[in-house]
Amino acid sequence: MRQIMKRYVLALLNILVFSNTQICTAVDSGDNDKIARNPIDYMIVVTGGEILEGVYPDAHTHFLTRTLRPLGFRCAGSVSVDDNREDLLRALAFATSRAAVVIVTGGLGPTPNDITRETISHFTGIPLREDSEVISTLEKQFNQSRDQLRPNLRHQAMIPARGRYLQNASGTAAGLVFDRATNLVVALPGPPRELQPMVKTELVPFFKDRFGTRSLGSSMTLRFVGVGQSLIDQTIKDHVTIASDVSVTSLFQGSRVDFTFSLPGDDAIDRKKLDHLKRIIIEQLREFIYSDTNESLEEIVLDSLKMRGKSLVVVEIGSGGRLASAFAGVQGASEFIMGTVAAPSQLQVEQLLQLPKPVPGLDSDPMKTLALSVARSMKSDLAIIVGRIEGESTGSVFLQVGFGSGEADWKSSRITVRGTPEVADPDAITGILDWIRRQSVR
Repeated sequence: MRQIMKRYVLALLNILVFSNTQICTAVDSGDNDKIARNPIDYMIVVTGGEILEGVYPDAHTHFLTRTLRPLGFRCAGSVSVDDNREDLLRALAFATSRAAVVIVTGGLGPTPNDITRETISHFTGIPLREDSEVISTLEKQFNQSRDQLRPNLRHQAMIPARGRYLQNASGTAAGLVFDRATNLVVALPGPPRELQPMVKTELVPFFKDRFGTRSLGSSMTLRFVGVGQSLIDQTIKDHVTIASDVSVTSLFQGSRVDFTFSLPGDDAIDRKKLDHLKRIIIEQLREFIYSDTNESLEEIVLDSLKMRGKSLVVVEIGSGGRLASAFAGVQGASEFIMGTVAAPSQLQVEQLLQLPKPVPGLDSDPMKTLALSVARSMKSDLAIIVGRIEGESTGSVFLQVGFGSGEADWKSSRITVRGTPEVADPDAITGILDWIRRQSVR
């Protein structure tokens, strides 16, 4: 079955790339902006059989397009292929025929199926050489001399003879830039925790130095939660006049919706037009808009909680630590969150932290009592607690959630999320965050 699926993917490669082009291509609806007429087209090739098999979603395309667009880079398409040499060669041939820059993600590690380095070298005709600086970095990371490094680890010091490498502050695999006469082929590590910092600190400065910065026009994004994509679209159609030169795109993920409005130009008149459009939409859908910047819902919620206290603990019963995991990606979260506790039951939380048992019959809200007890034990002045997720035959998932710093300001609720637990997991976290957000703005 796996071989059949691989042949099927190869047969449909052109169709897949064309389809993805519709998703990630930036606006280019006119020639009245001389800078916007000269964007830099790039293609994304995401490698990994686990993506094709549905084990993990492709998060790289979304991150790269949002990061590179302000530099004047326009995504011409994105395609996912298996960790297979022939698949990758065909994808490279297609991508380099479409764009000046090709970004390949994944396959730079020390395992046998990490073939990206050699495959790109073969495709571009640019040989690999061992770099002494990368070797020195590996020596420090593993506290071993280069002669003691395992061959598969040392192999990660092989970089293009014509091009450069990108430092990896979060892992061992350096990024690679293969500099052809006609194209740049950039290889980035697959794990998001390595790829994203590398793009921001290494690739973006390199692109700025190599290509300069330019504008693809002006744009404005509104981020919604707690409302469906179709209702947002219908409300805009009913109450907002969209000029013909404004392009509207939307992105839906985990009960969150981003609507982006773009113009080909970027002068004062264009920005004023978008500001006016934003004000009208906010008047119609204010309660559902959590951001008109690139801030995430997690960032918005943590910022609102910081206004209530100096530190936070997160207690999760039966939710597997998903809320704490969502917060972990926010910059500065570790400085604000004093601790997180996740356990299957309330009793296990009490036993884990050796909390005093509540007096029977005197506790009207055991969830609140537990949360505040945990906060006291961790010397924190604010707590969030999520109760056990319960599934019923109705197809709904129910959560108990509360937050506060004491009896006077404690808030709690029962949140209903539609769907099976597996489907509802991201929706459940979004529901919790949105409820806290709404309580905080009151």
